[in-house]
Amino acid sequence: MADELEPRDQAETAAAEEMVSEGGPVEEAMAALVEPVGDIDPTTELQPEPEPEEEIEPEPEIVTYSDVDLKAILEAVIYVTEEPLEAKQMAAALHEPIARIETLLAELVADYARPERGLQIKEIAGGFKMATKAELHDQVRLFVKNLKAPLKLSLAALETLAVIAYKQPITAPEIMEIRGVQGGGVLKTLLDRKLVQVAGRKNVIGKPILYKTNKEFLVQFGLSSLKELPSLKEFEELRRLAFSEEEAEATSEALEQNATAPVPEQA
Repeated sequence: MADELEPRDQAETAAAEEMVSEGGPVEEAMAALVEPVGDIDPTTELQPEPEPEEEIEPEPEIVTYSDVDLKAILEAVIYVTEEPLEAKQMAAALHEPIARIETLLAELVADYARPERGLQIKEIAGGFKMATKAELHDQVRLFVKNLKAPLKLSLAALETLAVIAYKQPITAPEIMEIRGVQGGGVLKTLLDRKLVQVAGRKNVIGKPILYKTNKEFLVQFGLSSLKELPSLKEFEELRRLAFSEEEAEATSEALEQNATAPVPEQA
């Protein structure tokens, strides 16, 4: 019969049954899977996890100024602003009562009204602005007329000056090679403006003249030494701004010429 087992098969089956009854590895693994993780009270309600509290940014610390310090601050902000500055603007920015600001502004106006002062703080269009006193305008105008004209360089001159400043000493052919254009006239302009000077001759065939910047260059650009030269990235930004100003000036001149040109009469 098919369900009858040979003696050897019967022995193996008996051994397997004994292993199961004694708790073999299979039963141990199954017991571990269903082993409770702990005593859970069915009457206990599960509490939801608390939501994280929103971080509240601390309010900026309000600084308390003495009258002397606050008056100095008001004087400084009026000086640096081009448009008249209202008292309420200063009060809001400094977190001070407007009454206190108005009191100190009145003191400042009185201080600058003294005869030994050349400047005054005037109330204009509801705000405060610093200016020269009207009685000194003639003297100031005469002085300004005798001032040295501000340094104005074309884009080509600025590029040439930058090449000399960063590559000095350098020859005219080397400048032309870097810029890619002829620049003899521009170089002469820089020499006439005393921004560059001759630094000898290069020891090569033809012995071309070497050029370098000088003290006047440092003075005009507010540098104590060549180490304070802006980086090439900063210089490129200056170059872009100079180019924009030239375009703006050219556009303004064209508009002025069109405005002053006679209007042709209609037939």
